[in-house]
Amino acid sequence: MNRIITSVLILALLFLAASACQKETASPPDNNSNNNNWVYNPTPYHLEVPAFFPVLDIPADNPMTVQGVQLGRMLFYDPILHKDGTHACASCHIQQFSFSSDPEVLPHINLGWSSAFLWNGKVEGSLEDIMLFEVKDFFVTDLGNLEAHPDYPRLFYEAFGEGGITHERAAKALAQFERTMASGNSKYDQVLRQEPGVFLTDEELNGYDLFFTEEGDCFHCHGGILFTDNEFHNNALDADPEAGQGAITGSPFDLGRFKTPTLRNIELTAPYMHDGRYATLEEVVDFYSEGLHTSPTADPLMKALPQGGKHFTAQEKSALIAFLKTLTDTSYIANPALSSPF
Repeated sequence: MNRIITSVLILALLFLAASACQKETASPPDNNSNNNNWVYNPTPYHLEVPAFFPVLDIPADNPMTVQGVQLGRMLFYDPILHKDGTHACASCHIQQFSFSSDPEVLPHINLGWSSAFLWNGKVEGSLEDIMLFEVKDFFVTDLGNLEAHPDYPRLFYEAFGEGGITHERAAKALAQFERTMASGNSKYDQVLRQEPGVFLTDEELNGYDLFFTEEGDCFHCHGGILFTDNEFHNNALDADPEAGQGAITGSPFDLGRFKTPTLRNIELTAPYMHDGRYATLEEVVDFYSEGLHTSPTADPLMKALPQGGKHFTAQEKSALIAFLKTLTDTSYIANPALSSPF
């Protein structure tokens, strides 16, 4: 009996020793494994659309979530998207300049209401489409860099669930963040909302009247609450127009036609025109006043104007510029939710 008891004790001790040894030599958990307590439970993101703006179309397959917006914001500011890691979206789209920087860069402002992108309209569709172009074709993103990162695999999982990191998911995250880049708190907006103590000056009112009437004709292309028709026009910039949208469509009727930029925050987005030829708003107004060059594809409105343009007086030019500056939204360029998360 004593031998049996002794044998049982020995076996028990051997079992415990083996268990302890197994615990000591077990491999640590893989930080890039979905078994590492990652949770896919996205929180809906409440997007506040500025007053009087159109309804924002959000694709059903990319609903906005807190996790998706956070991921998109990180990708926007992270050079990891670039194939060489040399620059990020934010390298060219700088917040203090209303997310613009040079002539080739249209400002990233209220792009959620656009359906055609880039100066020549090369990409049409939704924000997801233009962001996919940026990720795959412009940055040529190496997904391996994202997969090897200590945080991005988890962040993609938390935003989109199973399926890993793809170009399409990176584009969706960027699109979600871009939809938060809505500007509608300029002095002009505050006047529209009838906020106490906010009024246009006499000069700004004169500029408003010029802008929104046939006297100035600005509203035909830059009208509405977005201050852009999101269309393409040849604004009589050159007698021999550049390719413009014609390079994309192949149609001679589209030569010299470029996208109408928004005039919101126009004070912050110099230089002006698709090639940056004008450094100041004064030069832009001078062009529309005396510098138009007719051409076969020039917009009919431009052809209908007197030779050279509208011929504004010095007082009218000053009033137009004063009104344009009421479209500056300082809260947009100072919004911490749009700044770098790093």
